[in-house]
Amino acid sequence: MAKVAFIGLGVMGYPMAGYLQKAGHDVTVYNRTTAKAEKWVSEYGGSHADTPAKAAEGCDYVMACVGNDDDLRSVTSGPGGAFETMKAGSVFVDHTTASAKVAKELHAIARDKGFDFVDAPISGGQAGAENGALTVMCGGDQAPYDSAEPLIDAYSKSCRLIGDSGAGQLCKMVNQICIAGLVQGLAEAMEFANKSGLDGRAVVDVISKGAAQSWQMENRYEWVLDGDFQDNKGFAVDWMRKDLGICLEQANEVGAQLPVTALVDQFYADVQAMGGRRWDTSSLVMRLKK
Repeated sequence: MAKVAFIGLGVMGYPMAGYLQKAGHDVTVYNRTTAKAEKWVSEYGGSHADTPAKAAEGCDYVMACVGNDDDLRSVTSGPGGAFETMKAGSVFVDHTTASAKVAKELHAIARDKGFDFVDAPISGGQAGAENGALTVMCGGDQAPYDSAEPLIDAYSKSCRLIGDSGAGQLCKMVNQICIAGLVQGLAEAMEFANKSGLDGRAVVDVISKGAAQSWQMENRYEWVLDGDFQDNKGFAVDWMRKDLGICLEQANEVGAQLPVTALVDQFYADVQAMGGRRWDTSSLVMRLKK
């Protein structure tokens, strides 16, 4: 069992840190809102610290799941960040969906300081985090990955090292590019079925057994048909727009064309304007109902 810090107790990080504590690790958490950290301790045990640096002190592993590149820099290399106190030979595992650029930047800083950094973005949404069934795609060096993988297993169903530093973030971009087109296709298909007078559930029961099958279809079609996007545990439109922005920026840097992704990103902007910032990504269908 390891001494672990977990930084960021949002809808993903809160249950992920809980799985580490339940697995028997000694977990110290940090969250910008102290009340959230206190609630976590009351639910799971462990302890909390008032800065990332204090949380990371003496730890073998430091996990993080925060909002974006700037948040990640703040809790790592910023004042009071975890990098101030991490010990030699320890491993920082970043579950934030961020840019490959910041992953490589922090990997270099960590190595200079004598510890390691693994970029490890996740897929599976809030339900995946709560069920301990996330998919984790990693970038970094083999030895620290091998060391951290048993801890990651506490909240994941699949974890793989894709390549060097930044490769995990690039893989997550591929994941989000695939999802964007699938969700738009599902929205159009279900609205077409509805306007054509078909029973959407019967349609999905048939076509999900064939070439049209996808995870999005099987797990989101009822939300699309029912227009139920607000009280479920999916993936918020705001988060998807952040992720697609990262994809489009990276595509511009490497000269890749993402016309469908760019279009769907603007469709999500329409959903945001409708008040759907926290709706699940399957809410794309709402803009088709005008």
